[in-house]
Amino acid sequence: MTDTTWLTPAAHQKLIAELEHLKTDGRRQIEIRLAEARSHGDLRENGDYDAAKNDQGLMEARIRHLQALIDTAEVREAADDGVVSIGSIVTVVDEDGDEMEYFVANRANKVPGYILTSPESPLGEALLEKRVGDRVSYEANGRIFTVEIRGVRPFRD
Repeated sequence: MTDTTWLTPAAHQKLIAELEHLKTDGRRQIEIRLAEARSHGDLRENGDYDAAKNDQGLMEARIRHLQALIDTAEVREAADDGVVSIGSIVTVVDEDGDEMEYFVANRANKVPGYILTSPESPLGEALLEKRVGDRVSYEANGRIFTVEIRGVRPFRD
């Protein structure tokens, strides 16, 4: 059984678009590169052919990865109930008074302008199910860090 991957609707659409591109244009481009490299003769000592085959393998691995993400995705918006959950934007203040904002989600949901913290990471795990005003501690890099939650809101595309 595979794990469910939470995705925002925008992240889901982005992954679908990338998958479609790789399955169509990406594969066509690799086939063109392979055909051209084959035309150069002996494949045993053909660097262009080896590079194209390597790129083909990497692309096919990416296609399998994207397909697995999409197949196991739970596509939804985060709840707007004041509780930190996957899909929340959380504002925290550390012990030095520095304020940071985190998007609690897995890497597939990466959005420019947001610092991502995975729900499996020490910080992400500590934040889950907490509310504004809660103080949470977590261990990272051999140290204990404490932050206070100052804001929780759902991420919206």
